[in-house]
Amino acid sequence: MNNIGLNELRSLFFEFYKGKDHYLRKSFSLIPEKDKSLLIINSGMAPLKAYFAGIETPPAKRMVTCQKCIRTGDIENVGYTARHGTFFEMLGSFSFGDYFKEESIRWGWEFMTDVLKMPEDKLWASIYEEDDEAFEIWHRIIGLPEERIVRLGKEDNFWEIGIGPCGPCSEIYFDRGEAYGCDNPNCKPGCECDRYVEFWNHVFTQFNRDTEGNYTPLKQKNIDTGMGLERLACIMQGVDSIFDVDTIRYILDGVVKRSGVAYQEGKAKTDISIRIITDHVRSITFMIGDGILPSNEGRGYVLRRLLRRAARHGKLLGIHGDFLADLSKKVIDISESAYPELRDKEEYIYRILSVEEEKFSHTIDQGTLLLADQMEKMAANGETVLSGEQVFRLYDTYGFPLELTQEILKEQHYLADVDGFQTLMEQQKEMARAARKSELDEGWAEDSTFLIQERATEFIGYNALKAEGKIQAIFRDKISMQSIGEGESAMVLLNQTPFYAEGGGQTGDQGLIYNNTATARVLSVFKTKEIYLHKIEVVKGSFHVNDAVTAEVNPEIRHASARNHTATHLLHQVLKNIVGQHVEQAGSAVTKEGLRFDFSHFEALSKEKLDKIEELVNHKIDLFLPVTTEELSIDDALKLGAAAQFGEKYGDMVRVVSAGDFSRELCGGIHVDNTGQIGAFKILSENGVAAGVRRIEAITGKGLYQRLNETESILLRAAEALKTNPDNLLTRLSALNEELKSQKKELEQIKQENIDASIQEIVNGAKEINGIKLITNELTDYEVADLRTLSDKIKEQSPGSVIVLASVKEGKVTFIVSVSDDLLDKGYHAGKMIKSIAAAAGGGGGGKADMAQAGAKDPSQIEKAFTVAAALL
Repeated sequence: MNNIGLNELRSLFFEFYKGKDHYLRKSFSLIPEKDKSLLIINSGMAPLKAYFAGIETPPAKRMVTCQKCIRTGDIENVGYTARHGTFFEMLGSFSFGDYFKEESIRWGWEFMTDVLKMPEDKLWASIYEEDDEAFEIWHRIIGLPEERIVRLGKEDNFWEIGIGPCGPCSEIYFDRGEAYGCDNPNCKPGCECDRYVEFWNHVFTQFNRDTEGNYTPLKQKNIDTGMGLERLACIMQGVDSIFDVDTIRYILDGVVKRSGVAYQEGKAKTDISIRIITDHVRSITFMIGDGILPSNEGRGYVLRRLLRRAARHGKLLGIHGDFLADLSKKVIDISESAYPELRDKEEYIYRILSVEEEKFSHTIDQGTLLLADQMEKMAANGETVLSGEQVFRLYDTYGFPLELTQEILKEQHYLADVDGFQTLMEQQKEMARAARKSELDEGWAEDSTFLIQERATEFIGYNALKAEGKIQAIFRDKISMQSIGEGESAMVLLNQTPFYAEGGGQTGDQGLIYNNTATARVLSVFKTKEIYLHKIEVVKGSFHVNDAVTAEVNPEIRHASARNHTATHLLHQVLKNIVGQHVEQAGSAVTKEGLRFDFSHFEALSKEKLDKIEELVNHKIDLFLPVTTEELSIDDALKLGAAAQFGEKYGDMVRVVSAGDFSRELCGGIHVDNTGQIGAFKILSENGVAAGVRRIEAITGKGLYQRLNETESILLRAAEALKTNPDNLLTRLSALNEELKSQKKELEQIKQENIDASIQEIVNGAKEINGIKLITNELTDYEVADLRTLSDKIKEQSPGSVIVLASVKEGKVTFIVSVSDDLLDKGYHAGKMIKSIAAAAGGGGGGKADMAQAGAKDPSQIEKAFTVAAALL
């Protein structure tokens, strides 16, 4: 058996099954495309479920893949064992109603023995205990001795998940030899020892299980095989650990070099940290490469958890500064032959890792100190569980994922109050949910069962702003009405309408519904199940079901919304061009006043980049690009490069909106006829709204004109207040600024003179306690910097002193505790003292041995705080 590298094993597998007429499908993204049940792809079969279920047609009846996978269910074992990892690759061969058991087993055997040259006497197979067909294939056709075919029960060799397609499976094992075995003379596959390694599972999907537990044969039988690439590499390279496989060892060696810590030289703790970093940097590199960004929810949380766990173990190894971004290059170097997209996104991956590492580096030390302090208190009080409040504080303030806190606590034999933490998390989420709720979410769209008898509305608003129609129904508070009179409001359904309903981020149209005897204002429009609901307010007469009416859209509001909507399409493409192809739409809002566009990105955009973005959008506006729409199949639209919003559901036919050849998106909204009609585009703000999501707010057309008038008015009022004209405003402000600087300098000089004058008086008020001078003083409106300066000058004049200063400003207290240098060696510690001192006034803080500061809420307790200082001495 030859020693074969992991990358070569993958290529051999591909070539073998391509030779058996299998379609080679590159790995799907780690982000599930149409499967809401999965957070991250965790198996080779997961992205193919729609093919096996018959929901979608596969590109070919035979397929071969190597799928990237992430599993974190047993993350606590990663680094501590030889086998566990969060990232792995799964080789798979599949048949969708084509070949079945015999070909699957026969070709698998051929690959193992002819291509990989595995010794036949080392191979074993397990089958489902009732699957005589598989037994006959293994024994009669393959020639595997009966004693090396093990029948196992349903728990081991029958694949099913609830109701639906299921079937028996056959697993292939490699015998590592007696040295890895146990004392059981009947040791064979199924035994708990390490002798037999299961590395390839062949699932034969041949039954359908119903709700009664009955199994009926499927008309279309499928094959699903899965083989862990890393586990196969262990066998082929004769190593016991995945961390000794060539590609993974290459990354591990990079960790060793960066840390300066030797591997496998008898230090179990550092070996664990090295393995954790090695595994996690593989995972986070591939996750970011597939568009996952660090956040506090969903798959972004999984990424952040892995990243911060690795960062913490870097600290334990003594690595200074950021290092994961550098190590990601090792992952890319060794993986790019199979995943060239990693090299394409190298700079992007590096940047995101750098930003996230730097962000965590600001809080990891503080959080670790807080946790150490809490464990010290628990030990003193005989407690073993860290409160949910403190666990939540570590998460919310210091960015410690729950699992990271649990891991650190476990190392010292403590536990976390997970229930208490989850309660606080749920409270925080509930507050966020309450803030997000809208009238629409809580009202009509939430429950549309009252519309079950109503017919769909024909929308004709793409080509018309005015149309004749008939009132099909009137609803008030979801109760059907026959009529509605002057001064009343209701929801009205028409058989056809020119009114665009709110959707795709674009606000609904406004306008009028009227006939010869009645008029109503249309305040908003939304739709549910293709039924358009017009919220109206009757201003004259009355309307009845079956009345003929004219529906007329307000053209000014419609055109303003259209300008802003087309501008978002231009902005989206410009962001991709300037910021990077990783940019994806994460939400939008288009109204007559302006636009809001949320997009995936990991850091704030510089002023220079925003200027370029604004300039390019305006350039595309000035080109008067034609804006066209066409109906295409979803496949044809995507082939043309039309941008689709991730997670959005589309039908077989979609509407494609194009702005010349520059922008192309799937969109059902209202747009201008050419980009020139937008007029102009101006960015108002850019900021972060969630982890990995940025937001741009902008205006166009008339909105920009109104903004210009407002700005001009502000300039005129500012110039008037400063007794100058707008053209000289900057000069006048500059002169005023210089005048203020000069006055501030004079005030600072006076303050320093006052400090110097008061030093001797403060020193003279010292109390001597056990040979130590305690100097205390309460001041008013002193900044922290002033207190530090004063304490330093006191120390110069008065060695052997502990100085406690308090400043009251705007109802709050700032404490400074300072210890003279000659007392530090005697064990006096400002950082420890200030905790008790500030607590007396309802505050807290910390610091170093020579200097510490704290804040407090109750100025009336300052004297009590000084008394505590005396007691401490």
